[in-house]
Amino acid sequence: MAKLFIVPTPIGNLADMTFRSVEVLQQVDLILCEDTRTSGKLLKHYEIKKPLFSYHQHNEHKVVERLVERIQAGETMACITDAGTPSISDPAFLLVRACAENNIDVETLPGATALIPALVNSGLPCDKFIFEGFLPHKKGRQTRLKFLAEETRTIIFYESPHRLLKTLKQLLEFFEEDRKASVSRELSKMHEETVRGTFSELIQYYETHTLKGEIVLVVEGQSSKN
Repeated sequence: MAKLFIVPTPIGNLADMTFRSVEVLQQVDLILCEDTRTSGKLLKHYEIKKPLFSYHQHNEHKVVERLVERIQAGETMACITDAGTPSISDPAFLLVRACAENNIDVETLPGATALIPALVNSGLPCDKFIFEGFLPHKKGRQTRLKFLAEETRTIIFYESPHRLLKTLKQLLEFFEEDRKASVSRELSKMHEETVRGTFSELIQYYETHTLKGEIVLVVEGQSSKN
């Protein structure tokens, strides 16, 4: 029976692709991907030759219905993104929801995602945490930060290199000064780095160090003593 597979892809190191993920991609009729050029390199590495369909945040609303119809007609599809697990700060949610609403089988494979390695590597409590993804760029940003300042669980953010300093300075403004945090970048790649400290210490560090690559920012939750 036709179905949709959600297939995680490596966040950096191509060796992190699972055997099962490769097997699934070799068997499906169509692979949905954000950027066919990026995914093409991965598929070439594993000698996977399947038709690709461009599926990204700019067209997903328009193509979901058509993709559902194609699966209902008998096609088996896999959805991948440029890196990590689809639907986690990447396209896929709309398609998965549409499949669920139409009783189409969806199978999500376990695999790479940046937030869990960064959380574990942070040295901060891992028993309870929340994933915030990217903060709003403008509207609602300060409101969200004020709300999160009272969160007692460890908080995980995604951030871009050119906005990290701004975010750290705002966290220093809205959270306690001695709150601990961790910045992980280039996870699983050659220049992987994790820097830990208070907001002030991290600001001082990144004011003199060049930032490149995707970033995961992990922040300690509010202490019960506050």
